[in-house]
Amino acid sequence: MKWRYRLSTNNPNQRPGTAPRVSAPARPTQRPGSVGATKSASTATKAAPPVAKRPAPARPPLVKPAPKAKARRARLLVSKVEPWSVLKMAFLLSVALGIITVVASIVLWSVLDVIGLFDKVNSLMTDIQGSEGGSAFDLMKFASLGQVASYATIIAVVNVVLLTALSMLSAVLYNISATLVGGIGVTLTDD
Repeated sequence: MKWRYRLSTNNPNQRPGTAPRVSAPARPTQRPGSVGATKSASTATKAAPPVAKRPAPARPPLVKPAPKAKARRARLLVSKVEPWSVLKMAFLLSVALGIITVVASIVLWSVLDVIGLFDKVNSLMTDIQGSEGGSAFDLMKFASLGQVASYATIIAVVNVVLLTALSMLSAVLYNISATLVGGIGVTLTDD
């Protein structure tokens, strides 16, 4: 069973099943003194002075520039740092620093060997020592490429362990101090 509702209207020529016609809302009145302002009957007693109109531009711009939006700002607090994520990041960064240390020491030793610094130091030490000292001084006994690389590797491994442990400790200390003070305030913007 279908129900049919019929709106009663004052229009006798309206067809059944169509919606009643609604007129557009009245335009709001403009501010007094602006161009084309409408006057009510009570204020229409005076004649309005003529208003000079600007000439219309010859051609309107094709694209209007977008209005510049204000940058939003958010003030946040870093109240906790996860020690496990700090441990992982510190380990990866210290391993990268260790690799850089080993490679840089090898490159530095190669550059010093190419410019002949080791030979000059050997001849200087031999001149200082003289012929009475016995065997001649050889810097390569103490600073060969293999020894420099192994010393740099040992230093890099110690740095990896120390930096990882210190960063983990600093994350725990930060969490403890952040519970007391509230954390570090950070202001973020979307410029």
